Amino acid sequence: MATSPPSIPSTVPTRYWHVLEDGRVQCDLCPRFCKLHEGQRGFCFVRAREHDEVVLTTYGRSSGFCIDPIEKKPLHHFLPGTPVLSFGTAGCNLGCKFCQNWDISKSRETDTLADSASPDVIARAAERLGCRSVAFTYNDPVIFHEYAIDVAEACHARGIKAVAVTAGEVCAQPRAEFYRVMDAANVDLKGFTERFYRDVCAGSLRPVLETLTYLKHETSVWFELTTLLIPGENDSDEELDAMTRWVAEELGPDVPIHFSAFHPDYRMLDRAKTPVATLRRARSIAIRNGLRYAYVGNVHDPEADNTRCHACGHLLIGRNWYRLTAWELSPEGRCPQCATPCAGRFEPTPGSWGPRRQPVRLADFG
Repeated sequence: MATSPPSIPSTVPTRYWHVLEDGRVQCDLCPRFCKLHEGQRGFCFVRAREHDEVVLTTYGRSSGFCIDPIEKKPLHHFLPGTPVLSFGTAGCNLGCKFCQNWDISKSRETDTLADSASPDVIARAAERLGCRSVAFTYNDPVIFHEYAIDVAEACHARGIKAVAVTAGEVCAQPRAEFYRVMDAANVDLKGFTERFYRDVCAGSLRPVLETLTYLKHETSVWFELTTLLIPGENDSDEELDAMTRWVAEELGPDVPIHFSAFHPDYRMLDRAKTPVATLRRARSIAIRNGLRYAYVGNVHDPEADNTRCHACGHLLIGRNWYRLTAWELSPEGRCPQCATPCAGRFEPTPGSWGPRRQPVRLADFG
């Protein structure tokens, strides 16, 4: 007689909090430092005070699983062409007015979390589906810290990589614990002024820059950057120049940066979509300031999506949307023409997943 898999406790204790003198409990996971009375939830919605401690209320529960191309994260220099098993939960610790996953990140309905899966089930599913990695995406994995770490460790036990798609708003101690088990990350550098972060994202630039310098100087995590350019908000020459100069000087020339097109969504329906010319201008500024790998996203521009050797200009990886159209890297990850290394995490041959998006029900792998 078949037995049902053990149930997953959706509420688990967390570690990063302390009790204040006035009796409230402060969550110390992210720089928002929510101060909670009994029964209250934090800004993120998923961390709550219960019985004088902060708990994660969505452990093991997801808004859905899907196999994506790794290029969609976007990651252009991490296992190109391979499939990644992607999932998110509900909630977010930022309040971006332009959020393009707002139905998930701003959800206050637990019905959003339709899929349930233990870390081992996720790792087993990724292995059986041929995915080289699992991505925490759609909303920020910072807020489901404990679940993401357990999933990453289960994946590593089966040779599967862990990928975080994040805004980087996290405190130092949990940041170190989180990135000890991550193999790659795409970090949203949403703008380069505190004004933009405060007024448009309900966050702060400073902790994001701290996360980026931490990743560069204190970890071996491969990471890339994404900036969604919003007309009239974060797309001026001055801001793009300051941002890309900082990236080149503080993170180095080999960190890839993706400039993505905004489309009207959530609470910014009154703005026009980003012109292609703006993305190309941003890319030119980045290259002028010494960044070797600058790309555009959410528009069709194959040349601005290709990877070329920064020394001789030879085409190394060709892309058309999420499909690889050329692969010229040597097995050692070098340019075949001049032998200059291309920064990244490459395997001798690329994957062939292409642009497919395949929803998955993990109940089949329980």
